[in-house]
Amino acid sequence: TTPATTTATTTAAQPATSQTNSSFENLFTLPLIAFPSMLRRNARLRKEYLFKKALEDREAATFEKKRKISEALEKGKALPTELRGEDRKLRKTLDLQDDVTKEQRKVIDDEYAYVGVKDPKILLTSSRAPSTRLKQFMKELSIVFPGAQRMNRGAYVIKDLLELARSHDMSDVVIVHEHRGEPDGLVVCHLPFGPTAYFGLSNVVCRHDLPEKPPTVSEVNPHLIFHNFTAKTGVRCKAILQALFPPAKQTGTRVVTFANNHDTIHFRHHIYTRPKGAGGEDNKSKAQHVELQECGPRFVMRLYRIELGAIDMKDVEVEWVLRPYFNRQKEALAEPEEEAEEETNSGSKK
Repeated sequence: TTPATTTATTTAAQPATSQTNSSFENLFTLPLIAFPSMLRRNARLRKEYLFKKALEDREAATFEKKRKISEALEKGKALPTELRGEDRKLRKTLDLQDDVTKEQRKVIDDEYAYVGVKDPKILLTSSRAPSTRLKQFMKELSIVFPGAQRMNRGAYVIKDLLELARSHDMSDVVIVHEHRGEPDGLVVCHLPFGPTAYFGLSNVVCRHDLPEKPPTVSEVNPHLIFHNFTAKTGVRCKAILQALFPPAKQTGTRVVTFANNHDTIHFRHHIYTRPKGAGGEDNKSKAQHVELQECGPRFVMRLYRIELGAIDMKDVEVEWVLRPYFNRQKEALAEPEEEAEEETNSGSKK
């Protein structure tokens, strides 16, 4: 590639300054320059992450052998035949275990090590040439996420968009997609190395489409309610969504709800008012007297893919993927036993 061709390509990949959000004009008009030291640093960090992941896979087999030995000793059963040659060596390490080293600490947990300590910074953007409805939906999402900064997509490709977010110390990138003017997709990418969750959107209702006029939304950090995220994939999905919100104050009146029902996540955004009591010791009102007002927007999410990497990475490992055409597709976000108990309890109440 000639130098003239490289200059023309870089100029075409950068958006015009007039397309950038006015409130963050100075932040995102900086030129994108990929320094060699930056590229080497990203490659080194990626290699370190893959090396730790390989060590984790090796340690997982050792922890599984320890679990089988401790289970056999507790129940008084014979040791498995495949472990009889190395049980003496593993028993020595079993005696030295405590509450911290009893279970394996995974590398995946380090992705959200600073959740609750450092407030998230979210880059919120859309697909190219967004419609008016998608722009309105993005504006309302920037109100939902306290640390979100809206940015017009312009001519940015995914690789340059991720490099821009990493250079400005963003913690997450949220991309909203649409189909014929209706929002139908949401991608949540955690930086710098993932994971990336892909959600499908449906039944999107913006603030001005609500049956009642919504109240004014304050910018206080909301309280989070996660219902029925009990399975392994559900806990993972909860961690991805929870990392988008900073810790809430106890006196806050905003509530954001993610309610799972048969792998369908219903999103709601409310504020509550608690009227004062009669006075004396019982000066606080009871729970049934609390009034909820929906702020919007509301929509339904469906998780269909989780990848162990960022959007711009190639050949990433797929942690979980939805397979809807299997005959016996199990529910991924909630344990089936708990859902069965809830159904029986609701049936008995009726």
